[in-house]
Amino acid sequence: MGFFAGKTKPTSGVIAGARDGLSAESIARFLLPASECEFMVNSVIEELQKDPWPVSADQRASRCTGAALSVAASLLGVCVPGSGARIMAFIGGPSTEGPGCIISKPLSEPIRSHKDLDKGSAPLYNKAVKFYEEIANQLVHQGHVLDLFACALDQVGVAEMKVAVERTGGIVVLAESFGHSVFKDSLRRIFQSSDNDLALSFNGIFEVNCSKDVKIQGIIGPCTSLEKKSPLSSDTVVGQGNTSAWKMCGLDRKTSLCLVFDIVRKDAPETLDQSKNEFYFQFLTYYQHHDGQMRLRSTTLLRRWVAGFGSVQELITGFDQEAAAAVMARLVSFKMEAEIDFDPVRWLDRALISVCSKFGDYQKETPSSFSLSPRLSIFPQFIFNLRRSQFIQVFNNSPDETAYFRMMLNRENVANTVVMIQPSLISYSFQSDPEPVLLDVTAIAADRILLLDSYFTVVIFHGITIAQWRKAGYQDQEGHEVFAKLLQAPQVDADAVIKERFPVPRLVVCDQYGSQARFLLAKLNPSVTYNSDNPPPAGGDVIFTDDASFQVFMDHLQRLAVQ
Repeated sequence: MGFFAGKTKPTSGVIAGARDGLSAESIARFLLPASECEFMVNSVIEELQKDPWPVSADQRASRCTGAALSVAASLLGVCVPGSGARIMAFIGGPSTEGPGCIISKPLSEPIRSHKDLDKGSAPLYNKAVKFYEEIANQLVHQGHVLDLFACALDQVGVAEMKVAVERTGGIVVLAESFGHSVFKDSLRRIFQSSDNDLALSFNGIFEVNCSKDVKIQGIIGPCTSLEKKSPLSSDTVVGQGNTSAWKMCGLDRKTSLCLVFDIVRKDAPETLDQSKNEFYFQFLTYYQHHDGQMRLRSTTLLRRWVAGFGSVQELITGFDQEAAAAVMARLVSFKMEAEIDFDPVRWLDRALISVCSKFGDYQKETPSSFSLSPRLSIFPQFIFNLRRSQFIQVFNNSPDETAYFRMMLNRENVANTVVMIQPSLISYSFQSDPEPVLLDVTAIAADRILLLDSYFTVVIFHGITIAQWRKAGYQDQEGHEVFAKLLQAPQVDADAVIKERFPVPRLVVCDQYGSQARFLLAKLNPSVTYNSDNPPPAGGDVIFTDDASFQVFMDHLQRLAVQ
């Protein structure tokens, strides 16, 4: 591009603008302040036309996404290295040309599935991942972020690009088309400035100091290891490890990291010397705030070791079952990607049985005596729903969807993660105010409306009687104001959820026995199935599945925990 015309290119390190002999004019040929080029950008977008070059009916369109991202990364590296910048990639189909391509052009060749990846019969996959890893390393070195907006009915290669988006802390939005509200509203949210804005920040460095009694195994989340070797690093690596400092090119208000530690100290404290019985963590986050200032946030926590007879009770008192479910979800997703022949369901079951047998109250060999402390009582329910979730059951999801779900899981806070694992369900009826109900098929009734929030989709489900009244138009008639209000209430609550969430979830409005009712039924506990003894209540529903219900799951768990 003529940046180094007549000059020698700097040999190593981040190319740093003017001090390496790059003139402001040569940079301004490619990058300008928004105020100077706003009109130009708008006119370019308005004049965009569909590529007139014909694509034959049996071929995919030519797309060289990898090459485009490579050019964008190099351009930012030369012009604004080391200062906050983002590449926003809007992708409407799979890459078919050049580096990072995921599929060849003939439509006769199907795009890779989970089965192909398991069998190793996706010839372009590993090559593409390697290419995006190189782009990820380049962007991390420059301190820049890659955001991905994948809007297509088929896959576009999110699974391959995941490494570059996740390591730079980028945003990812998956929608069916660029006309879909999921894409439009999510894009609008990025540029909104309000009390509830995303507060996108840049160029962070996250560092951990801790007592020598604990060592850091690694982080699962949107960051990259800076390979800062230290005596605090454990030999066992989970996620981004072998370091005590990480680069976070992009972070926002909700970015959350999952740190995994090793306990070095195996012995119980000999004496009750208070100073030896304590250990600490210190987290330092240094980043460029979205208003341009550099900020340093320091958080220091002091904890103490427990041992002996009272330790179990004390550990239970400090146990956070929501956070534990979020950590288990991240760990199991990481292991599914990192380990060959890993059985996630078996791993989760074993972990749950060992927790229950260690911390449960029971008489040996007597399942009926088993009980859990309130601090632990919902944990088995979280694991039951996690086993059935989209993070574990990849059947019926494409590799792109699975990659998207896991990227969201790895960056969201505990409250959002819990909704992904175990959706919330609210019931609306004439008899009572809106109230949370169990995530169970028995919650369905003919005269009820249900609102399901599973994070990625928000479902408004009308019981069959409500649906028939609505189709008959009762809500518009005089004397049926209560019914009109009942129809309105879940819509208002759904809008409130959608308004504050990013990426914007998909809204599904459906009726009992309708085709889209599957969005709700797939998430419910199958306590009433086609072959169960207990019939559904009048106006209720049945789930056609051979999956075990939560009750069966708990019976097995109790039997195994007390052995």
